[in-house]
Amino acid sequence: MYYYLLALVVIGIDQFTKWLVVRNMMQGESITVIPDVFYITSHRNPGAAWGILPGQMWFFYVITIAVIVGIVYYMQKHAKGHSLFSTSLAFMLGGAIGNFIDRVTRQEVVDFLNTYIFTYDFPIFNIADASLTIGVILLLLHMFMDERKAKKENKHGSHSTQH
Repeated sequence: MYYYLLALVVIGIDQFTKWLVVRNMMQGESITVIPDVFYITSHRNPGAAWGILPGQMWFFYVITIAVIVGIVYYMQKHAKGHSLFSTSLAFMLGGAIGNFIDRVTRQEVVDFLNTYIFTYDFPIFNIADASLTIGVILLLLHMFMDERKAKKENKHGSHSTQH
């Protein structure tokens, strides 16, 4: 239950921050937070990451619903008792639903976090995108740790003969 609550918190923060941007900023307006590093920039994305596949809302609806169903399935069937796995799925669930709400209600996604990494102008993103990224990183960490644990158990648990 805690993990669904985490997803709900992500959705709430995502939707609240997007609402603040839409309500208080003109599209294209930018507020400097840290010069040459971080800005709040009101942007709309009619597509997916980096603006690919603009206007393909039905495609995004189908894919997102499939992803949400898959995440919930894994949370219920495979992640119970595995806190890192459950946490990663909760972040991905919150992020997927956050952007899904935008696509359904606005036909585009509100982005506003604008960063420059060294001199690279990273694509503008939002809390849902950040949550998805955090979830994927945690999932990769879980898989890495799980693989190491399995190798250690195989090394210490069974004495197989080599051919």
